[in-house]
Amino acid sequence: MATSSPHAHPMPPAGPPGLRHARWWQRRAIRAAALVTLLALSGLVILALVREQTGTEGFLVGLGLATLPVPLLIAAFRWLSRVQPGPWRNLFFSFAWGACAAALIAIVANSFATRWIATATADPSSADTLGATVIAPIVEETAKAAAVLLVFLFRRREFTGVLDGVVIAGVTATGFAFTENILYLGSAFGTDQLNGGSGLASVTAATFFVRIVMSPFAHPLFTVLTGIGFGLTALGTGRGRLRRVLLPLAGLLLAMGLHALWNGSTTFGEYGFFAVYALFMLPAFGLLTWLVIWLRQRGLRVVRTELPAYALAGWLTPPEPYALGTMRARTIARDYASYMQGKAAARTVAEYEAYATSLALLRHRGRRGRAGADFVVRERELLHALWARRELARPALAYAARATAPVLVPMPPPYGYRIPHQQGYAYAGPAAGHPAYPAPYNPYRG
Repeated sequence: MATSSPHAHPMPPAGPPGLRHARWWQRRAIRAAALVTLLALSGLVILALVREQTGTEGFLVGLGLATLPVPLLIAAFRWLSRVQPGPWRNLFFSFAWGACAAALIAIVANSFATRWIATATADPSSADTLGATVIAPIVEETAKAAAVLLVFLFRRREFTGVLDGVVIAGVTATGFAFTENILYLGSAFGTDQLNGGSGLASVTAATFFVRIVMSPFAHPLFTVLTGIGFGLTALGTGRGRLRRVLLPLAGLLLAMGLHALWNGSTTFGEYGFFAVYALFMLPAFGLLTWLVIWLRQRGLRVVRTELPAYALAGWLTPPEPYALGTMRARTIARDYASYMQGKAAARTVAEYEAYATSLALLRHRGRRGRAGADFVVRERELLHALWARRELARPALAYAARATAPVLVPMPPPYGYRIPHQQGYAYAGPAAGHPAYPAPYNPYRG
């Protein structure tokens, strides 16, 4: 196994990929248009169904109340992904799928299954209980999991770990809960209109307290278990096929089980709901919250550990691994760029930070033998992206490093330096003398 020099292999300039003739249904624009059309039609149908059940006034009341937790939940999931932020289009798709497609599937399938059970058993009460505790968890969690599966399959490079699964699943479930809350709150308002209920004793107030105040995290909590399964699969690239299928399936089954326990809590006696809430929901929510925050901090540690290798090779300047490994320094770098050169420069710095994080996580997976066959290609793409943005990003990150680190620990000299991965040693530096990539700055050169 040979050791590669940082300048041993010339890197060709980035260019458009080779053109290939794709059938019309394989074109990205066609598939995107079909997806948007599907979601739009689902949205119109679900809007009509919810309005039919709640009435116009109930729909507007439900819409206003159901909107309240949405910004907080979206902000929380976006905060989790800030170490390696994914594109907004994935979040828009996930929320739209949950609010429109998944909600439509759930309403139609749950209603059909409950009616069929009631007809078959001639017991509507038992059919409602069975529908809520068995049918609804299976249908709803499967419908929400479809969004995670689609992102996993068609945006694979943007789905690289557990946090990506958590964010996509959580945003999908937030959209689903948004539509479901409109339905429940609007129906509760209609009941109060008929019965004259008002104030804190009204059905609307009780529904609002249970669904918006006590358990706005319920649906995200269920579906995040599915997202964790997909995230673990993403980390195990190249491992056995059975494992790649079983991990998402296990997450989905756990989501269904917790969902069924939550829905069935009202059948466990007078205090069954509160017992399930205190003994299962809150501990599960606390455990998952701790897990995702730990994963976020772990991602920053990986950045601080892996990027010095690229600094030694000359791709990054010495202060950058530290600055990129702390959220405070990242924020300062973006603010500095915005103050000095405008918002466009701040966006460039943010892109630089995201690409650098992807590079660190890619190298981390490669060293552990979990990178895909396209490791070297992906590494070069990320290095290209960093090199193209270095003029704006480097001064900002250097300023951030000076502002946040009292002393920068010098890096060891790069004797015998190499970047390992599971198939050999990856290319580690820009091509010396290449017209598009001049020889990088070497902090150890006299």
